[in-house]
Amino acid sequence: MSLRTIRLELARSHEFPAGSSRHGYEFRAPLDADGKIDAEAWKRHRNDCTVRRFWDGAEDESGLLVHTRGRKWVFSYVPDETSDDEPIFKFDGHIFRPGEYVSITEHDGVQRPFRVASVR
Repeated sequence: MSLRTIRLELARSHEFPAGSSRHGYEFRAPLDADGKIDAEAWKRHRNDCTVRRFWDGAEDESGLLVHTRGRKWVFSYVPDETSDDEPIFKFDGHIFRPGEYVSITEHDGVQRPFRVASVR
């Protein structure tokens, strides 16, 4: 098992009708053969499962991919603090391949769609 780097870019939305490659996330996570998050491998490599949020006009944020109680996955930027967490809708059921979509509820409470731009 190796960690994969997944790049998510903002998909089409009201705010960005054409989407945006300058707004998104890059994160590292273990994927199974089907392209889904491998939760067992994540347990062994949780400190290596990092995330970088990039947003045009704002400083990058760095954190971790975290599996919380209640079986939710979040991007978390401040250890032991939940107010900064960004929940990822049905994350464990997503297939991470270019062209697929995932929704993330960001700091402002708005859920936005992101497109998988690359998996390497």
